Amino acid sequence: MDKPDKKSDKFDWTLTLILLILFLVSCAAIYSAQNTGQYEENFLFKQIFWYVVGAGIISVTMFFDSEDFQKLAWIFYGFGVLLLVALFLAPSGIAPYINGAKSWFVIEPIGSIQPSEFMKIFLIIALSRAIVSHNQHTDVKTIKSDLSLFLKLGLITALPLGLIMLQPDLGTALVVLSIFTGLILVSGISWKIILLVYGSGAALGSWLIYMVIWKPEFLQKYLHVKTYQFGRIYAWLDPESYQDSTGYHLVKSLMAIGSGTIMGKGPGERQVYLPESHTDFIFSVIGEEYGFIGGSIVICIFFMLIYHLTRTALDTLEPFNTYICTGVISMITFHVFQNIGMTIQVLPITGIPLPFISYGGSSLMGNMLAMGLIYSIRFHHRTYMFSSGPGPRRQFNPGKGFGA
Repeated sequence: MDKPDKKSDKFDWTLTLILLILFLVSCAAIYSAQNTGQYEENFLFKQIFWYVVGAGIISVTMFFDSEDFQKLAWIFYGFGVLLLVALFLAPSGIAPYINGAKSWFVIEPIGSIQPSEFMKIFLIIALSRAIVSHNQHTDVKTIKSDLSLFLKLGLITALPLGLIMLQPDLGTALVVLSIFTGLILVSGISWKIILLVYGSGAALGSWLIYMVIWKPEFLQKYLHVKTYQFGRIYAWLDPESYQDSTGYHLVKSLMAIGSGTIMGKGPGERQVYLPESHTDFIFSVIGEEYGFIGGSIVICIFFMLIYHLTRTALDTLEPFNTYICTGVISMITFHVFQNIGMTIQVLPITGIPLPFISYGGSSLMGNMLAMGLIYSIRFHHRTYMFSSGPGPRRQFNPGKGFGA
């Protein structure tokens, strides 16, 4: 029997507090970045505007329940794919090449809209729907049925992934793969298939990196790879030798974060000039002005967010909601790990923003749409009488996924 819940009790106040903290961090970092940047635009005002728009997106999204999202899953997916296709068909006046990629619609006076940011969320919904549908129609799990599910999810992911790679946008493509991987791990697919596929992928990736570093002439001769395409790998491994070209941003980022030491230089006391620091390299601003302590606090805030999303995934009674949470967790975790990692030379540089902190309307709206799904899950879950928590806990079985 269900307990009657007040609407205020259903609202996710913890998530709201975390988002408010991230909003304040974003405002402080962008304000400092724009004061020493090469632009005269007020990015802080625009970021506040997009946060307000994002709050509106959350308000609308949270009133739809899981059944609604399952019914609309393929409509969302198809709409996202159509937007990606439209990028190639649109004239340069509407979809110009920016930094070598055709990834944005430019709509005045709104600005630029990046469809792939929304496609990531639509993909999470579609993959979650496919997993639930497959498991509902599978009475006995076998290697054959698991392989069928893997292929289904692979095909669903391949279409938007291919369109994003053609833009080209390697960073977003990697995020799409992280979403796919996260959902594969909890879908109930046999670990024999997962280890075989991802083990082979890891071996191939390791071989390619080895060839890029030690035998690039082989790739140039037989795979027709151009020398300049190795630039990001070389700049990552030895940024000082490429600081006049592809290694410039990394060298400046390391200088900024390193000069912040433990306590930082203080708000507005930046000395290292770093272009585009209000977007992908916003963590460099935080590291220089607030030091190791400030950067660590930001990382801890993201840990709090991921922990809260994990609790939501475990508390919900609907498998579909669990998969939604898993997809969002995979997306946010990869974004944070990759963005911060590239600013400190742990990972190669890709065009991936720091969620909720970097400036960017499309990125922020996409992330707020993802948070809207989490708010919806919390708002619509049912609490059962005589239960100590929001619902009966479900155990994760590596061979069967989440079950009662």
